[in-house]
Amino acid sequence: MKILAVGDIVGENGLKKAKEVLPSLREKEKIDFVIMNGENAAGGMGITEKLYKEMLQIGANVVTMGNHTWGKKDIFSFIDSPNLIRPANYSKGVVGKGYAIFECKSKKIAVVNLLGRTEMSVLSENPFLKIKELLEEIKADIIVVDFHAEATAEKIAMGYYLDGKVNIVFGTHTHVQTADEKILQNGTAFITDIGMTGPEKSVIGMDVKASIKRFETGLPERYKLAEGKCIFNGCIFDIDDENCRTKTITRINA
Repeated sequence: MKILAVGDIVGENGLKKAKEVLPSLREKEKIDFVIMNGENAAGGMGITEKLYKEMLQIGANVVTMGNHTWGKKDIFSFIDSPNLIRPANYSKGVVGKGYAIFECKSKKIAVVNLLGRTEMSVLSENPFLKIKELLEEIKADIIVVDFHAEATAEKIAMGYYLDGKVNIVFGTHTHVQTADEKILQNGTAFITDIGMTGPEKSVIGMDVKASIKRFETGLPERYKLAEGKCIFNGCIFDIDDENCRTKTITRINA
């Protein structure tokens, strides 16, 4: 089985790039299951129902979110959609769900979304304790964790924390694809960040001039999406159908 994780979709142009790349990539690589992070899809912050449905139409099996989950008020009208998950470690009682289980090739695939706490401005519960709690209730052949976090140290720690307990841990949020993909000692596949799908000439998807001005002056310059050519980042995890262990990890930069 091959699982493709697509890096954060940044803006409508990022989704357009995904539409161009995903169908042919899915056919060429014989992808069975697609996870797509959509928390930046609507103008760089949040998601709308229209964009969510477009992601499903082009091949996403599940859409994960992050710190901008509530960026567009439209989210509350479809937050309970079966193929949409938000961070599981939001406060108890928050609408939506933190994981979902899907059937694929006679296997049950659980996809969990977690939010980091280091250098993040969103209040959330401890992601390490939350995933420990969830693993006591999740019954699946394959467990995949999208850890939406800022600090590389927190992401790497999570990888080792879950080694041998889940099948795949990949990072999102920082929008820069890392070159540290590995299969850890106890069999868990890990990569710190799978990158983004959005404007190539940008500062993590945002306009270069506006971003520089913000850093140069220290003033709260409004972020705006960059324009121009887009890139498609992601990662393919090839899983053994017999023992569900990841055999290979392939980074995608198209």
